Amino acid sequence: MDNESLKIKEGFVGQRMIVLPPDVRKKIEVNPIINSLYITAIGYYPFANYHDRERKKGCDEYILLYCVEGKGVIFIGNEELELQPNQFFIIPAGIPHHYKSSLSDPWSIYWVHFIGNNADSIYERLLKYNPDRTIKIPYDEQRTELFLKMIKLLENSFDDASLELSNIYLLHYISSFIYQSRTNDPTERKNPVNQSITYMKKHLDKSLSIKDLASQQFLSVSRYSELFKTATGTSPIKYFIHLKIQKSCQYLYFTNMNVKEIANALGFTDPFYFSRMFKRVLGLSPSKYKKDYKQ
Repeated sequence: MDNESLKIKEGFVGQRMIVLPPDVRKKIEVNPIINSLYITAIGYYPFANYHDRERKKGCDEYILLYCVEGKGVIFIGNEELELQPNQFFIIPAGIPHHYKSSLSDPWSIYWVHFIGNNADSIYERLLKYNPDRTIKIPYDEQRTELFLKMIKLLENSFDDASLELSNIYLLHYISSFIYQSRTNDPTERKNPVNQSITYMKKHLDKSLSIKDLASQQFLSVSRYSELFKTATGTSPIKYFIHLKIQKSCQYLYFTNMNVKEIANALGFTDPFYFSRMFKRVLGLSPSKYKKDYKQ
């Protein structure tokens, strides 16, 4: 099977995606609160193997791509731009483009299509304050929280309140990219939650307890747990396990390691426990994942 036949537009394990239907867009277009800037589609693609999207005539909306893991490439005009972790790019409306995930290190991306009377002005502000094409930004948990709020609102309902609130969040979300140099507080990078997440990602091969993680930040278990839950909406150990499961997907897809070897590489002493956690997170066993997605 050649790489060309493996191109995928959508359809990834763990993905979340909402495309607003035409009748909902018409509701937004006559709503003066949000019709100046609004979402037309939004999604999250984790470890998007063979993700490949080409629009030879461009798109009617602006497209914001934010890479949080792995890497990919964007072709626009005569330029070829690599998108790496903690980089974003906004593809302007009406411009032919092509973007795709790396084959060896597939990206995880948050993306949103947006349009409205103020969309052109928002893009002009991007160019004014950010002369670089692909822009590196510090990791900010609040940015992820905003995205999750938007998509959860739209998953639950298309009523007026949900549409209004999600698109109010949209302006804040886009602003966090465009004005990041003005709003980023250097001390924020030193907060214990962000530091702990960075530490987790560097130690996926370890079996770390809540006490280990709290001690690493010089905090009591109760205080550390409280800060982490407030910032991420989940417990530290659950977050750590999810990171391990995401990494295990890469092992299953890109290596010939068996389940026991992967479990050991990720700090699980019991491969059966690893398999249970994998199925709890992704809804299928590691062996089923490998069989289904390595075809």
